[in-house]
Amino acid sequence: MTHVKVPPVLSQFADALIAKQRPFVRIEATPLDAPLDRDPLELHQSKFLGSPFIPEDAEYPKDTDGNPLILLVQINFAEAPDLDGFPSEGMLQVFFNPNEWSESVVGWDSRSNAGKIVYLSAADLQKTPRTTFPVIDPEAYAELPIESIHSLTFEKSIDTGNSEDFQFAFDFGELDYWEFEESLSEADGKAFKSYFSRDDGHKLGGYAYFTQGDIREYEGQEDYDLVRQNDVQLLQLDSDEEMMFGDSGVGHVFISPEALADRDFSKAYFYWDCC
Repeated sequence: MTHVKVPPVLSQFADALIAKQRPFVRIEATPLDAPLDRDPLELHQSKFLGSPFIPEDAEYPKDTDGNPLILLVQINFAEAPDLDGFPSEGMLQVFFNPNEWSESVVGWDSRSNAGKIVYLSAADLQKTPRTTFPVIDPEAYAELPIESIHSLTFEKSIDTGNSEDFQFAFDFGELDYWEFEESLSEADGKAFKSYFSRDDGHKLGGYAYFTQGDIREYEGQEDYDLVRQNDVQLLQLDSDEEMMFGDSGVGHVFISPEALADRDFSKAYFYWDCC
């Protein structure tokens, strides 16, 4: 797939809209009927919740009080289709502190106590893994946005943009996104919505979907020192039947293009918002 076909209602903007399209990887998450402390998946597999791959010579991620963090997401890039600029190997891990991850309006970064973002290289994945893990209070899982262990599969697709991601920034003649949509007939409105319907769900890369607004617009403001307007969406986690960020919210991991190219995930940060 090279691009998504632009419907006739948008034909006058076709070239510009196609230029705005972005490849991304859709994540299909399947909940497993398994106790949270008995992960049936292999340690190196992509997953939501479950047991992480931790090299035997590495420390298990903990908060500043020494309490173990809980693996929320593990992405083995070797299992996913290649995405330009993204690793084709190695592993992304997102750990949450069940008591603190949701308290910040801004979210948290690698310096906070709310969680950690970890990248393991292909060489790290060749090491002997830990097979025993710290004991985590089962009640701690109740504070997390994901309710059960999930297996993950991946499919490459094309994002067309949306009104919430300010990097899309597209005007339809003299009208903005909402003004143009309101000017359409019912039939054309359906075609318009169908074209711009690829931004939600779990994904790697692509445009970001927000319920409140794009955090990247706040570059340079107090408490947003890690945020840059050109930051790349590394991961998006959407609310569904087994996952809920507040009131039907959406979670994201962002990183600068330069840090992503250098595989410096210490500069990645997590952000979420909800209705």
